[in-house]
Amino acid sequence: MARRSTKTTQPDDDYEERILDIDVVDEMQGSFLEYAYSVIYSRALPDARDGMKPVHRRIVYQMNEMGLRPDRGFVKCARVVGEVMGKLHPHGDASIYDALVRMAQPFSMRLPLVDGHGNFGSLGNDDPPAAMRYTECRMADATSLMTESIDEDTVDFAPNYDGQEREPVTLPAAYPNLLVNGASGIAVGMATNMPPHNLGEVIAAARHLIRHPNADLETLMRYVPGPDLPTGGRIVGLAGIKDAYATGRGSFRIRATVAVENVTARRKGLVVTELPFTVGPEKVVAKIKDLVGAKKLQGIADVKDLTDRAHGLRLVIEIKNGFVPEAVLEQLYKLTPMEESFGINNVALVDGQPLTLGLKELLEVYLDHRFDVVRRRSEFRRGKKRDRLHLVEGLLVALVDIDEVIRLIRSSENSAQAKERLMERFSLSETQTQYILDTPLRRLTKFDRIELESERDRLTGEIAELTRILESDAELRKLVSSELAAVAKKFGTDRRTVLLESAGAPVMTTALQVADDPCRVLLSSTGLLARTVTAEPFAGGGRRARHDVIVSEVAATQRGEVGAVTSAGRLLRLSVIDLPQLPDTAAAPTLSGGAQISEFLSLEPDETVVCLTTLADASPGLALGTRLGVVKRVVPDYPANKEELEVISLREGDRIVGAVELRTGDEDLVFITSEAQLLRFPAAQVRPQGRPAGGMAGVKLGADAEVISFTAVDPAADAVVFTVAGAGGTLDGAAGTSAKLTPFDQYPRKGRATGGVRCQRFLRGEDRLVLAWAGAAPALAAQKTGAPVELPERDPRRDGSGAPLSAPVAVVASAVV
Repeated sequence: MARRSTKTTQPDDDYEERILDIDVVDEMQGSFLEYAYSVIYSRALPDARDGMKPVHRRIVYQMNEMGLRPDRGFVKCARVVGEVMGKLHPHGDASIYDALVRMAQPFSMRLPLVDGHGNFGSLGNDDPPAAMRYTECRMADATSLMTESIDEDTVDFAPNYDGQEREPVTLPAAYPNLLVNGASGIAVGMATNMPPHNLGEVIAAARHLIRHPNADLETLMRYVPGPDLPTGGRIVGLAGIKDAYATGRGSFRIRATVAVENVTARRKGLVVTELPFTVGPEKVVAKIKDLVGAKKLQGIADVKDLTDRAHGLRLVIEIKNGFVPEAVLEQLYKLTPMEESFGINNVALVDGQPLTLGLKELLEVYLDHRFDVVRRRSEFRRGKKRDRLHLVEGLLVALVDIDEVIRLIRSSENSAQAKERLMERFSLSETQTQYILDTPLRRLTKFDRIELESERDRLTGEIAELTRILESDAELRKLVSSELAAVAKKFGTDRRTVLLESAGAPVMTTALQVADDPCRVLLSSTGLLARTVTAEPFAGGGRRARHDVIVSEVAATQRGEVGAVTSAGRLLRLSVIDLPQLPDTAAAPTLSGGAQISEFLSLEPDETVVCLTTLADASPGLALGTRLGVVKRVVPDYPANKEELEVISLREGDRIVGAVELRTGDEDLVFITSEAQLLRFPAAQVRPQGRPAGGMAGVKLGADAEVISFTAVDPAADAVVFTVAGAGGTLDGAAGTSAKLTPFDQYPRKGRATGGVRCQRFLRGEDRLVLAWAGAAPALAAQKTGAPVELPERDPRRDGSGAPLSAPVAVVASAVV
């Protein structure tokens, strides 16, 4: 084992110790300035020429060098990141991959530069991108324009971080990338924040500036009125944009795009399809939930994020009934990220120096760069064509006297002597002579000579055209303008962001809640519920849709409650504001805008709603009639803290067949039984009872008979009785069905609990009534399909037989509700 040396190195005799005293302030200033300049120039700020930071430029250049064209296959992002990091970018892989991901996000870039395959994140970074080992990428279609003609000496190159590679100082950039895609970055002591713009608008402004170099800002803003954000939205207020275009600094506000829609049969909602730039739906949802939980935001029932890749952003905010959606939207704009401010700070590098630039300055810097790129490209191409023309002319000289050329070559001692003799004999340059010697004999045919002459003429014309461009500034500008126009035609898209001059004062201009105005609640024969905007009953048109007849109507207020009486003897509370509102039209609107009872009430399978009633204590109360002939007047005592009340104690097998809210208490109560007996007696004969009571005897029934209709009729009104006879208790179009329409005053009053009088005589094949109704004239009848049925003429005989019907009747109601 070798021993460790303990010998101490001694300084030489001529060694002189030198200690430098450095002011710490000066050292810190110098070091900090170097660090700040490195961050500004090498990392955080974009170049005003190609609109790219070094990391973006290196990614695009390296992808171009790797041949990742749009028509090639995808490669792993990790491979691209590794190539960029190993050859050009001496920083961590995370920063490179983050920059690559952003260039592939259509919601971050107005014209994406990377075509991504896989999960590249979501709006607002709610769903972060997958790791680079999973995602794939290649150049987007527009990216080829950034590197087009980069191998034609159009831009300067510089050594990379270790001097082993070379990278472009800037890219040729065939379109104004900085304005189109914007930029953001934080340097030391300064920052940049530039919004994206519409490609077609920016190029139109650039072309106008080419034609009119002295154009003012107002003229340019006719082409570029404002930013065009990838996520759309609405920009509110244009004054800040004009300031930013003039000075390089300004701000504007972005609002989400929202529509008020019927999201369910019961509720309206706010449907958000576009959010402010960089704001994601999860951020909005979280903020709304926090505000609702803190009771700082009212009127929100639910928030659903229905966003997907197929249909894009869709955020549904359900509004509670009783709240005005437009007023809730104003609150959302004020309190949530659905309205955000964007501060413009156009700081970019110009000749290595950070400058704050307005719209015109940004366009001028880009156009100067583009003029230089096209000029250098033209010079490069002209040089290449001149070199080729030089060779072609030499070969043509040799072809004129090919025999002499061959003789000189064959008689020469070696190739060097052959070159010298050819140069001397035909006055050729060394390059031309070497090209002749290298040309195979098969190229010396007559056809090849014709081709060479054609190529010479073509090269001469192309060189002349390039020379004309290089010698004329007007031609150069014309060429740049035409190339920009071609880019706009190929890649231009419609504007996504709407520009609004002003949105008005940011204060509540609409009442938050719906006013408690009078209205009416309607129930149709098919079980639809709705409310109207008027407190007046609809007379002369009980039919509200082709398939519907109004069977119950009650006065209410928009924010009040009504009761729904069911066949099981229950009274269920209904919030009026929860019901859909029918449009306010001159004619009676259709009830097809209503919603099914099942949307609001939980009913048993064999339970139905028989009528609507108010819950006011001043009402004369409800009158109920059951299948077994029981009648009851209910005392209007409905506790406000109970959603469900029992209004009658029913015997086993009994159910309510009819219920009506009495208006005056002077009405006549009417029972009609299946054996065609009608009993009419004053409502005053029925003593009001409390809700738990079981009622009292109403009508006397025969064997196997039951009550099929119960209602209340104003004895002073013009009323009718409509009955339909059949067999077997059904009305499904059975042969022999007959109906009768009789004036109500033909039936005398009888005492309660009696059998009443006959209302229709059965014909052969008929053994019972299958449908009966009494109410104010005129009466309306309809089939199950909704088709109207013509009723027979009035028959003054109260016990006469019926007349055949043109079609089976499913429902009857009064035209005057």
